[in-house]
Amino acid sequence: MRSIVIIGNGIAGITAAREIRKRSDDKITVISSETDYFYSRTALMYLFMGHMEYHHLKPYEDWFWAKNRIDLVRGYVERIDFEGKALHLAERSVSYDVLILAVGSKPNFFGWPGQGLRGVQGLYGMPDLERMQADTNGVRQAVVVGGGLIGIELCEMLLSKGIQTTMLVREKSYWNSVLPDEESALIGDHVREHHVDLRTHTELAELHDDGTGRVGSLTTKTGETLPAQFVGIAVGVSPNIDFLKNTPLETDRGILVNEFLETNLPGVYAIGDCVQHRTPPPNRKPLEQIWYTGRMMGETLAQTITGTRSAYDPGVFFNSAKFFDIEYQTYGFAPAHLNESPDLKTFYWQNAARKVAMRFYFRADTGVVVGMNTLGIRQRQAVWSRWISEERTIGEVMGNLEKANFDPEFFRRYEDEIVDAFQGQFAEWRVERKSRSIFAKLF
Repeated sequence: MRSIVIIGNGIAGITAAREIRKRSDDKITVISSETDYFYSRTALMYLFMGHMEYHHLKPYEDWFWAKNRIDLVRGYVERIDFEGKALHLAERSVSYDVLILAVGSKPNFFGWPGQGLRGVQGLYGMPDLERMQADTNGVRQAVVVGGGLIGIELCEMLLSKGIQTTMLVREKSYWNSVLPDEESALIGDHVREHHVDLRTHTELAELHDDGTGRVGSLTTKTGETLPAQFVGIAVGVSPNIDFLKNTPLETDRGILVNEFLETNLPGVYAIGDCVQHRTPPPNRKPLEQIWYTGRMMGETLAQTITGTRSAYDPGVFFNSAKFFDIEYQTYGFAPAHLNESPDLKTFYWQNAARKVAMRFYFRADTGVVVGMNTLGIRQRQAVWSRWISEERTIGEVMGNLEKANFDPEFFRRYEDEIVDAFQGQFAEWRVERKSRSIFAKLF
């Protein structure tokens, strides 16, 4: 019986543990320095806001792990002896036959003066949340540095406590490195309507001590000083691999792996946020720090470790989030700026009054759809993944758009508006509309 040790109890590591247990009787040990049990990181904001309690974040009861013979160890791995196949913690050592590194990421900090002050932090895991809960007591003003998905969550969390919140974004509009101009403007307006003071073209320069070791204000690169007793840092994350430097394990920005999630060392694998793919799957990035890709890596690696060698294939790219109460989904290849892909055309539709929008990306010569964005209109992932992988044309997609709508039948539908607008702009692409049910036509 082999000893399989997993460092990290996030979605990647725990998925690997569960899937390996389904397929084998090997000894499985999961080591984490963060929490005793696996929890849902994506729900941290709801714990802070009082919408959930900690036990709601745990998908499995505490007895689940012992029943399934998955040993949990709380501790920090200080050093790995890859030659001796041993992990050295503060008070014990753990040997392994197979090692899975699922060590996650950490928030980026860029050497700003004062970044070590109390009240300055990112948001990635439970320790960050606990610090934020302690350090926002009595806070009147806060600043969030950076936009993106974590930045908007931080704003919503702070506002829920009645804290006046400012967001600093270096781009010309909110998350414009990912969202095209129109979507970025729509969300930026929505953020301001929720009483966030959104400052664009603005970057952090320095954080100032209030005299007690705590942040009291900050200065931007334009020289403006803003009061802040709490500063949330949301400028991305980086693989948590500092403890692996100067070891035989090959790293770059992340832990380097091949298509089978194997590192350069026999019997050592890596999955999740800490991974950097040597040869990324088609239309994917070398680093993808997304919840569902971590889960998929765990599932894939479990097959390899239990005898069915499997390459990681995440399929069509997908991501989703919420900007306050506006749902966002993106599928396939959806660049923020078309000058990055001159062979593509894009069609954008927006109902400004209802704050809903859709954008479609398709090839200029063939009309094949390669990606889409949607705001406020929930779509079916399976449908869009199939359309993109099967290279459906924009005419086919428009004619069948209702099939992708996830919302219940009695929600307002926008397909007719979208198709009419598309035909007005792209008359050369024929759309065959499918008949709808009588109930759908009423709304």
